[in-house]
Amino acid sequence: MQLKDVLILNGFKFNKRYGQNFLTDKNLLSSIVEKAGVGKDDTVLEIGSGGGTLTSAIAERAKRVVGFEIDKNLEPVLKTTLADFPNAEIIFKDIMKADMTEIEEILGGEYRVVANLPYYITTPILMKFVEEGSKVRSICVTVQDEVAQRLCAQPGSAEYGAITAGIDVVGNAKKIMKIDRKMFYPVPNVDSAVVNIEIDRKKYEGVDLKAYRDLVRAAFSSRRKTLVNNIINSYKIPRQDAERAVEAIGKDIMVRGETLSTKDFVRLSEILKK
Repeated sequence: MQLKDVLILNGFKFNKRYGQNFLTDKNLLSSIVEKAGVGKDDTVLEIGSGGGTLTSAIAERAKRVVGFEIDKNLEPVLKTTLADFPNAEIIFKDIMKADMTEIEEILGGEYRVVANLPYYITTPILMKFVEEGSKVRSICVTVQDEVAQRLCAQPGSAEYGAITAGIDVVGNAKKIMKIDRKMFYPVPNVDSAVVNIEIDRKKYEGVDLKAYRDLVRAAFSSRRKTLVNNIINSYKIPRQDAERAVEAIGKDIMVRGETLSTKDFVRLSEILKK
């Protein structure tokens, strides 16, 4: 039975509040799961199981899939679509209200995240797992194409921002696929893309992540201001100290935060910490 028919049969009504747009093409779903690096020994966390089409594609390849779904009205739909997959388990809960310790206890050991994320929750979800997930190996997300560009942006580009630098310090983000809006049901207003983030906690070994994130937040707090001015405002230090710190990493005192690479932010955060 097609997903559309299952939804109609169960009298399901889409909830705009949750940004529900489901993928139904089996070949596309299978390709996403394959490119996410999911293998037969993997445990996968899916965020937003929706109608269960992506959940099914994951369950076909993985040892185990645990889905978090906020909309309890999807329970009869998921019972139908996942009937053939005993290795799939759905938890009806808002994942943003779940503690990371609780999530990782449910999953057991290492795991991968695969999700088709609505726009409104993309940044908080990503940062939750990037900053708090101790056993996450990779995060593969389907997001709006403009968001995908931000996640993979280069320093100095218009798309480059705090989230780019926040991810890059512990992971490697790569856009692996573009998805036409017509592939979703119902059809959204924009195209999407799939981004895979391979987590590498040793990428900048020894970095103080709190000091790094504080600096990134400060650097992007006002894009129109220079990095020096943003540092003065956030750290409450004299101008000459802020200028000296920026010059110590080989940058001009008029530089803006969005031109710094992850490596620059790491070095500058260490200087400011001292």
